Amino acid sequence: MSSQKNNSQPTYFANTEIAFKNKDNGELKHSLWLFKLMQNPFLVKVFSKLTLIAIKLHLPISAAVKATIYKQFCSGETLDESQKVVKHLGKSGVGSILDYSVEGKESIEDFENTKAEVIKIIHIAKGNPAIPYTSLKLTGIARHVLLEKINSHHELDEAEKKEKKDLLARMDEICKEAFTCNVPIYFDAEESWIQDAIDSLAELMMRRYNRESAIILTTLQMYRWDRIDYLKKLIWEAREEKFFIGIKLVRGAYMERENKRAFECAYRSPIQKDKISTDIDFDKAVDICLENIDIIKLCAGTHNEASTTHLLEKMKALGIRNNHPNVYFSQLYGMSDNITFNLADMGYNVTKYLPYGPVKSTLPYLMRRAEENTAIAGQLSRELKMILEEKERRKFSKMLPAASK
Repeated sequence: MSSQKNNSQPTYFANTEIAFKNKDNGELKHSLWLFKLMQNPFLVKVFSKLTLIAIKLHLPISAAVKATIYKQFCSGETLDESQKVVKHLGKSGVGSILDYSVEGKESIEDFENTKAEVIKIIHIAKGNPAIPYTSLKLTGIARHVLLEKINSHHELDEAEKKEKKDLLARMDEICKEAFTCNVPIYFDAEESWIQDAIDSLAELMMRRYNRESAIILTTLQMYRWDRIDYLKKLIWEAREEKFFIGIKLVRGAYMERENKRAFECAYRSPIQKDKISTDIDFDKAVDICLENIDIIKLCAGTHNEASTTHLLEKMKALGIRNNHPNVYFSQLYGMSDNITFNLADMGYNVTKYLPYGPVKSTLPYLMRRAEENTAIAGQLSRELKMILEEKERRKFSKMLPAASK
């Protein structure tokens, strides 16, 4: 039975004192205001459009964005700035996945800058338990159009062949550094029309660098109906060819774009028929990974309490200890603190995904966060409910000393 339908599960994530111990009253108030604002889909769409227009017109809006949505979901403009957040989270036993959140660039200079930044993260993470992983979006080191062409198996011209060769060289340099420093790195999932290309490149690096342990991870978006079959195929190949697999499981971030393109281009949408199907496949993928934990390093990137509970219960059933080195949980910075900090308090390996980068460069990421929060049924109401409960708890605990006199 899917964990989504089990109403008798234990509640692991209700302790708001643990959930928000890293936030002072001012930070709690800011989160409350922002999540209330994001409850209005119309305001989110208007904000997104006006922000993009302002950027195109070169209006000075960076300060306003940084003080609001950026402050909630990003850890800083630079790696040094982000280190403060890393240390702050580390005190509560929460690791950080630093992500240089710059995407959609087109120039070789941009790609080389991203490569250098990722390698810098790897060096900082080496031997640092506060940064157990790092990540890379392939569109940060290659043109989207090139990946699309590789994905569709179209003939590349000479310039594109060189471009692909350069992409492979960048990837290999990053992965080799991750291997040498023993810092796992996962490749983010992107749109389906470039995902096959990303999968094949990630598999190439896994075969090359995962002979001793899972250093290279790939990401599976479980809102796609074909990912269970892909996972089973990858496991079979890994056992046959004797390499390890790194898997990050997420639900997915491009649903509207995927369905729109499928409709316009008249092909079957890769998206599941409904949310229940996504939930079922997410839990099924968790089970498959845990049952193959001898060759799989799993990172469950989820904000879903039922799926997280399912994973905890499955670990118990299989006798997998809380801090098993091959099982990690992850939530986005600025969201689901009740899951993150309660998991850490119970001794599980848990991380926050920390995007950083210049305000303007992180706007695509920030727009996705705002739109996703508005679209996910119940997500905002849960966030608001927990924040309000914690505000009340703090108010009451402040009154206790006076009342006891």
